[in-house]
Amino acid sequence: MPDQAAKAADACPSTEPAIRTIAMPADTNPHGDIFGGWLVCQMDLAGATVATRRAGGRTVTVAITAMEFHRPVCVGDEVSCYVAVERIGNTSITLKIESWARRGTGDAPIKVTEGVFTYVRVNADGRPQPIDP
Repeated sequence: MPDQAAKAADACPSTEPAIRTIAMPADTNPHGDIFGGWLVCQMDLAGATVATRRAGGRTVTVAITAMEFHRPVCVGDEVSCYVAVERIGNTSITLKIESWARRGTGDAPIKVTEGVFTYVRVNADGRPQPIDP
């Protein structure tokens, strides 16, 4: 019997996704699966949206310190990226981003990736700027 902590960790977030998109044929590798880079791009878009709003200004991606691909994404999957703030530093914000896919007309989403992304707030010259607490 799976333990409750592991089961809770695999529950789809109850918040609204930061981004939702459909995986298309142009985004596949020769085997018909969606490229991992396409999925990382969707996650980065979702994270940048949340980071920019929370930081109150322009942000740039400075690190992806963890990335796990759990399951492949298939053509036609509805992919939703959920973002949670893990840490806010002086100029940086670290986010945990999970991607969930809903296959075809199914209702049950499955976790396909998760990662930890760090963004830094910058000014027009690209220099780090403080984030209000």
